[in-house]
Amino acid sequence: MREYDKIHSGEEYLPDDEEIMKEQNVYLEMLYHFNNTKPSEAEKRKEMLSEMFAEIGEGCYIEPPFHANWGGHHCHFGKGIYANFNLTLVDDTHIYVGDHTMFAPNVTVATAAHPLSPSKRKVQTQYNKPVHIGKNCWFGTGAIVLPGITIGDNTIIGAGSVVTKDIPSNVVAFGNPCRVIKEITEE
Repeated sequence: MREYDKIHSGEEYLPDDEEIMKEQNVYLEMLYHFNNTKPSEAEKRKEMLSEMFAEIGEGCYIEPPFHANWGGHHCHFGKGIYANFNLTLVDDTHIYVGDHTMFAPNVTVATAAHPLSPSKRKVQTQYNKPVHIGKNCWFGTGAIVLPGITIGDNTIIGAGSVVTKDIPSNVVAFGNPCRVIKEITEE
């Protein structure tokens, strides 16, 4: 099996494989150009995101600089998503984000992980786990979401939180590690 075929399988692979790097660099070049657009080039940014992302819905806005291992190539964004400065998506495999979710500055969503074994880390293998984020979520400044996490609809993740386990819908959660603090009701 080629290293490239392991990217979305959850198996360990070598991310510096020549075939992987060649394709990844295409999207990193696009990301570079996106990050160097002028504030007045909103329409150009919108067009660029539609080329960079696997899926991106209407009305999405990402404020440069934006950082992503694959330039958004493995990201699936719903409609009306807002991301402030320095959104980092470690999109070595798929990241799914529901409609109307908001990211404050310096949020990181990671899908890549490395083995515990020192000998495997020495050769720099990694494996990837997808992240699923529901609709109408809000991530506070500096929040970090680790690989394989699922976050439900309407959930708020507080500033500086490190999300190490799944978080349900309709809650406020924060801390390190992030934990549910209270449920959200209509009141």
